[in-house]
Parts: sequence; C-alpha cells; structure tokens
Amino acid sequence: MEVSRIRALRGPNLWSRHTVIEAVVACSETECAIANIPGFEARLRASFPDLAIMQPMGHEDPVSIAHALELAALGLQEEAGCPVTFSRTVQTVEPGVFQVVVEYSEEAVGKLAFELALSLCVSALDDTSFDLADALARLRELDEDERLGPSTGAIVDAAVARGIPIRRLTQGSMVQFGWGSKQRRIQAAEIDRTGAIAEAIAQDKELTKTLLHAAGVPVPLGRPVRDAEDAWVAATEIGLPVVVKPQDGNQGKGVTVNIVTRNHLEIAYKSAREFRDDIMVERYLPGHDFRLLVVGDKLVAAARRDPPQVIGDGVHTVRQLVDQVNTDPRRGEGHSTSLTKIRFDDIALARLAVQGLSADSVPAKGQRVVLRNNANLSTGGSATDVTDDVHPEVAARAVAAAKMVGLDICGVDMVCDSVLKPLEEQGGGIVEVNAAPGLRMHLSPSYGKGRAVGEAIVTELFGHGDDGRIPVVAVTGTNGKTTTVRLITHLIAQSGLRVGMTNTDGVYVNGKQIDSGDCSGPRSARNVLMHPDVDAAVFETARGGALREGLAFDRCQVAVVTNIGMGDHLGLNYITTVEDLAVLKRVIVQNVSPNGTAVLNAADPLVANMAAHSQGEVIFFAADGHNPMMVTQRTQGKKVVYVEDSQIIAAEGSFRYAIALKEIPITHGGSISFQVENVMASVAAAWALNLDWKVIAFGLANFANDTNNAPGRFNLFNYRGATVIADYGHNPDAMLALVQAVKAIPAKRRSVVISGAGDRRDDDIRQQTQILGAAFEEVLLYQDACQRGRLDGEVIGLLREGLKGAPCTEYVAEIRGEFVAIDTALARLQAGDLCLILVDQVEEALAYIAKQVALG
Repeated sequence: MEVSRIRALRGPNLWSRHTVIEAVVACSETECAIANIPGFEARLRASFPDLAIMQPMGHEDPVSIAHALELAALGLQEEAGCPVTFSRTVQTVEPGVFQVVVEYSEEAVGKLAFELALSLCVSALDDTSFDLADALARLRELDEDERLGPSTGAIVDAAVARGIPIRRLTQGSMVQFGWGSKQRRIQAAEIDRTGAIAEAIAQDKELTKTLLHAAGVPVPLGRPVRDAEDAWVAATEIGLPVVVKPQDGNQGKGVTVNIVTRNHLEIAYKSAREFRDDIMVERYLPGHDFRLLVVGDKLVAAARRDPPQVIGDGVHTVRQLVDQVNTDPRRGEGHSTSLTKIRFDDIALARLAVQGLSADSVPAKGQRVVLRNNANLSTGGSATDVTDDVHPEVAARAVAAAKMVGLDICGVDMVCDSVLKPLEEQGGGIVEVNAAPGLRMHLSPSYGKGRAVGEAIVTELFGHGDDGRIPVVAVTGTNGKTTTVRLITHLIAQSGLRVGMTNTDGVYVNGKQIDSGDCSGPRSARNVLMHPDVDAAVFETARGGALREGLAFDRCQVAVVTNIGMGDHLGLNYITTVEDLAVLKRVIVQNVSPNGTAVLNAADPLVANMAAHSQGEVIFFAADGHNPMMVTQRTQGKKVVYVEDSQIIAAEGSFRYAIALKEIPITHGGSISFQVENVMASVAAAWALNLDWKVIAFGLANFANDTNNAPGRFNLFNYRGATVIADYGHNPDAMLALVQAVKAIPAKRRSVVISGAGDRRDDDIRQQTQILGAAFEEVLLYQDACQRGRLDGEVIGLLREGLKGAPCTEYVAEIRGEFVAIDTALARLQAGDLCLILVDQVEEALAYIAKQVALG
C-alpha cells in the first residue's frame, strides 16, 4: 500500500460540505480485497476493537485495505473525542488506486489520524504491535492544543448557530466573523472595538481603582510597593488582613488574599514577583468573591467563585484529597477544560500553615481545608452561578465600572457577602476590572446553570438579523467564466457597492488590481473576504482550486454555471469525463444559500440538471426561449432570461423586462453568440441580487469589451483596415464559439494564430485545429513559452495533426515564439482581412498587439 497526495480540503468540496483530508492510496492486487490477506481484519480489530464495520460503496465490491485505512482514520479521531462522522473511499479509473476521504475538525489532528491509521494498517499487515493508547493520547493532546479554548469556542459556536461565517486567523484565539466590510474580529473574549487604552487601564490595577473611585464605585484602599519590606509597611498602614497582587496581572496569577502574617506576606510578595515587577498591596475585603460579566451595557452572567478546597474524611492526607479532586474529568491543565487542577506550591503550603495543617496532615471528617485564598478558576477554584440573584444596583455598579474603564466585554471582580443587596450596605467593593475575561465559570459552572454568554457577545458584535455576510457570487463553467465575472462585477459596482473580484487575471478590489496571475482559486477568494473595503464579492471558481482546497466560502448568494464542455483539463485528478466535471462544477450550486439563487444554462443538459441540487431558487437562461426547460420554468411562473426579437428578456410570471442587444456593446448587436450567453448569465445574476433594472441596463450599455474590462476575451483591434481579434480561448468548445463569432464578421480572408496548452489530452489539442481548419484559410502555429510537461515541439506536432485534411486551410506555418507569430500574422494582413490571435501570455501579448496597432 502506498499513500500519496494527501490534501486538506478546507471548505465545501467534491465529497462533502465538511472539511476533509483526501488521499490517493495505491493498493496491490492482493490488498484490493482484504479477504485475500489471511488474518488481516482479525489483527486489525485486535489492535483497534472499536473499528466500524467495513462496507464498500457497492455491496458486491470487495473491501480493500484503502477502506480499512478510511475507517481507521475516522475511528481514531472519534475515539479521541473529535466531532467527526463522514468518510468515503472511491475506486478511481486506475486499477488498484483509491481516493480516501476522511472528515476532520482540526487539520493537524486529521493529518495525524491519517498517519496513525496508516501505521495501524501496516502493523496489521506485518503482524506487529500497535500502541492504541499512545495513538489516542497523541491525538487528544494535539486536539487540545489545536482547538479553540472554551471561551473563544463558545463565541464561535454562537456565531455558527446564527449562520455567521467564521475564519480562524491564528493558531491562537483570534477569529474573524463575517466577510468584507461586515466583518468583526475577536481575540478570546475581547472584541475589535475595544481600544488599547481601555485594555491598558484594566491591566493597571492602581489606575483602575483611581478611576472607579472617582466615579463613586466602592474600591479597597491600597498602594504600589517597592519591595517586601515596603509591602509590610503598606500592610500595617492599611491594616491587616491585606491582599498582595501584581499591579497589571490577570487570571489571578500571583494574587494572594487574606494575608495576616509577615511571613505569609513575604511568600505572597515572592509569588507575585514571579509574574510582574510592579506589586501592590490593598485592603482585604471580607466576604465572597464574585465575578460579574458585562457585555456592552448589560450584565449577562454572575458567579460566586470559591477558593480551591478539599473536605476531610479522617483517613486521607490533604495531598491525597487533592489528588482525588484532581481526578475529576472536568479538571485539566490550563483553560481547555471547565475547571483547573488544584496545585501545591508555596502559597498553598502557607495557607495550610495558617490553618495549622501541612500537606501530610489528615483533616477530620467534614473539615473544610482551603488551599488558596483567591478563588480564580485558573488556580483551581470552583464557581456557582448567581446570575438570577444579582441586585439591580449591584449590576449597575458593574456596568458603570466597565464603562469607566472603556471595556466592551468586561469581567468585574467584586467582594461582598452577597449580591442580593447593594455593595454600600455591606461594605463590599470592586477589586478588579478585567479585559478578555474567561468565560468558563459562566458556561459550565461547578454548580447552577450555564449562561449563554457566547450568544450575548455575538449579539454585541452583530445586531439581530445580521449574519455578517456580504453578497457572494460564484461563477464556474468551461467557457465564459472570466467575462461573466467581470460583467457581474461591473453591474454590482454600478449600484454603488465596492466589489471584490477574483479571476484568471488577478484580484481586484473596487476596480483596483491588488494581485496578478491566475487568482481563480480559494486562497485569493479568502483574501477578498478578509478585505474590509469589500461590500460584495464575485469569484471565478476554477476546477483546480476546488479540487485542491475546496471552496473559500461555506455558501454563496448566487452560483452561476455557464456551460460544461470538453477539454477543460479532462484526465487530470481523476476527472475523466464531462459528467465527472459536471459533478465537480455543481459544488457551488450545492452550496447556494437557502435564500440564494442558482443561475443555470438551460441549453446545456449537464448544467440544467444541477437545478435539483440547489437549496435556493433557480434562474434558467438560454438564447432559445422555447427550450423545453425554459418553457417548463416559464409555465411555473419562475424566472428565466432569454433572447427574443434581438432583445434580452427577463421574465417571471407576468413580469417582463427587455434590453435591446444593440444597446449592449459586448455582443456586437447580438452577432457574437457566446457573449450573448455571458450577458444572459450576468443579467440573471444581477436579478438574483435584486439590482435595479435601470442600473443593470446602464451597466450593460457602458461595459466595453476592451483590454481593460475583459483582457483576452474577444478584444477587437483595427490594423491597417484589417480586423484583429485577440482571445484566450484554449479548448475545443471555445474554438467552436470563436469560429461561430468570426463567421458573423465579414472578411476577405481569415487567418488564425494558435498554440496549445501541454496539460491537455492529445485529442483535445488536435481537436482545436480540426475545428479551426474548417474556418480559416491561414493557420500559424507557435510554441508556448511553457510546454507544461511536453517535449519540445510535441504540442505543435499535435496541432499540425489536427489540420490534416482541413477543408479551408491553404497555408500553415510553424513559428517559435508568440510575438514572432504575431508579427508574422500582422505582416500578412491586407485591408478587409480578419486575424484571430489566440494569446498565451495574455497581458504581455495584448500590450504587444496594441503597440503594433498604434505603430500601424
């Protein structure tokens, strides 16, 4: 068994809407049926008893070792606690070669699971041992490191429940919600609106107290100290008991409370210095420790925090009792679990000493032993929900404290006997105000019910009914994608929106190019969705990017499929037929929003059949309004776009809107049929986006088919009275469309300049010149700058083979170099001739042609 080409598909893909690992697995003839391998399944199940039942897709098919690998990779993740359910194994057209697909929740975990599953299968083949416990421990540890913590995770879950798209920006807890101009960002429980000054104030405990005191909020007295000696002086000035803590600490690190002796204070000072240099001493407020969570201008949760403690049983030592408490599965290291393990350190030993105990003491049955005075969950404390008990005046004090500091999300630490009555009546006060507060105690308190704090934070970011989405239009097909993308972008921009666009020419935001090259994949699309100046996005969605990574978005508002034809990289990545290609292209249709629209070519059966896979509505387009699919759609009162009486007609029930083709320059009065199709698709997409019809008509009228708007898409030049057309067509279907368009333009003599892409099948390369040879008297063949894996001269040889027996061709020349071929073709032109130049290096070739035309 050999595994190759492991990929992570990070968005909806050919296989699933889930994120998946995809691998190509080659099996020997014996491995294609595990029944041929004596004892393999028994050994596999002995090593991994919880492995699922192995069943191939077809009941008659044998179970291969690739199927075993699939189920092992999925099962190991499930056993490690990952929320995964989907997997699949498919036989490719190559004998013994399979595509294995397994869902993942964290990419690194999915890849490790695949690696461990491979080791498991190999061990079963070789009859060697496999350490399942170690494998699961590695997966769990990695999953804990990779996945979001409980606070950030709760906010993300709340956003997902509301349909808000998310993107994790770092391996830490920085997450983007929404797209483009509607995006918001968080870092743990801190939102992008929170200023650096507010955060700095919250970190400075002394400054925070000064501001709160000025606002009339009760706070304990205290001051910064220089050293341990000064700390004791401050304690005697304030009066024992006192609290020692870092001046800009967080999460209770280095905080010691209820200090009553000098020895205890010196230990506390030393502990605080481990975290910060600036230390302060303040008066200890007796009572319980409460954390109040403020989001915006509302109190959304409150919890009483109790210090880490154990209850004696008259048998076990304090250390043994702590070990027992730490076996609680809710307790872990750090912040990934709802509670944190209690730890022994100098602070804990000092607190025991105050109670007349040591780590090895055996407390009496029922005796309460406190291990720490501060009650932070991060130091082993526990929490009890008291949200429903908070007095309105106490809540108002917490909100006032948050506003005084300037925090949008704020954890207010309060010490008092009870939250049932105002602070002033019981001598309580606010001791700290925290930015980016932990949410664990509110989500999963030790006692009481959890609170929907994630939902409250998401509501603070996005108002009710706002899902943070901008309109996204995805365009795919064999031909016409780039022109359709550019035209849709142009129409949306006419409505006043700033549009982000990706295509094979580059990335554009609000009309400005920010990246160049072939940018029709998901990476470029994701970059557009991150751009804050984008109000709408239009993406050319190429097959390659969808195969390599999946889609860049979870769903789109509009999906446009122009057509499905031969020659679009068939034979690559196991996409061998147009039917295979249609299944891949319809991924964008399958991921249309329920309130979105699929725009489909009714004249192409493979495209029209995609209608059944759309969750949203469907708009059909076709030049022939009497096409059976169009007639059915119109009869049902649904939306269609077609051509009638030299007009583009948009109709739905009794509604009808017409735009004359002569008013749409790109179609040359309707004579260029493939541009008419591109216009129909674009009009349907604009209709789906509810653009104003006057805006659509205006946009169509001022969209010129020049090298700026649509480079390499039937760009026309006049050279000494001859017509020169530059186009980037590169497959048989494009050749057919170009021939039809060229025949509609009068010419004395027609010539074509062509090369071929080496990554096409031989027949596809030959077919291009077979088509052209029936329409052009002169053919100039040239060799591309990049042969894409072909031998020197091989592509030109295939093109020449396609010209054998060409009915119209009278002259054939072979030329090295694209610009030399262009010069040769231009030199042969006379007034009234027509030359079609199929460019390779689009930008450079167009600039060169424009230069030669200018020189005349």
